[in-house]
Amino acid sequence: MAKKKLIHFQENLTFPHLFQPSYHELGMDVKGSRLWRGCRSVIEGNLKNVAFIRTRVDHIGKFFAPGEISAIWITFPDPQKNKERLRLTSPGFLEKYSHVLSPGGIIHLKTDDAVFYLYSIDVIKKLKHQILWNTDDLYHSGTDDEVIQIQTYYEQKWLEMGKKICYVRFKLNNL
Repeated sequence: MAKKKLIHFQENLTFPHLFQPSYHELGMDVKGSRLWRGCRSVIEGNLKNVAFIRTRVDHIGKFFAPGEISAIWITFPDPQKNKERLRLTSPGFLEKYSHVLSPGGIIHLKTDDAVFYLYSIDVIKKLKHQILWNTDDLYHSGTDDEVIQIQTYYEQKWLEMGKKICYVRFKLNNL
């Protein structure tokens, strides 16, 4: 059986040591600095299951076949306060993800931006997608879920500043 494929957007790219060896891990970003850091870590860690694609997330359908991706991690994205259509959880992006996610595929979102988190929850609910679990304060939620064991650079920074980390795990309704 082929390995499942996970795709990461944004800040997880600089932390490939968090990636799971039982998966093919794919990082997608347009920012060369994050990709460079991720590639450097992959080489230093001698990881064989990680690859990177330099492109905008809205081009996801050009790189993956229908149903090819098992899960998507969106970590600390730019909340695009003035450009809703560019938010990585906007209806347009969720539609793009639906074409590449496998049946039962899961999307994970971590953010320190409460307004973006609430926007995302609202979009998920309005489109009747299935929220599997969510919290507006991940590290005081009482969970022992693996998601709290994966901390990015900015996540550590925000926690040190006393910021709350919001998290939602969901499935799209058409999968």
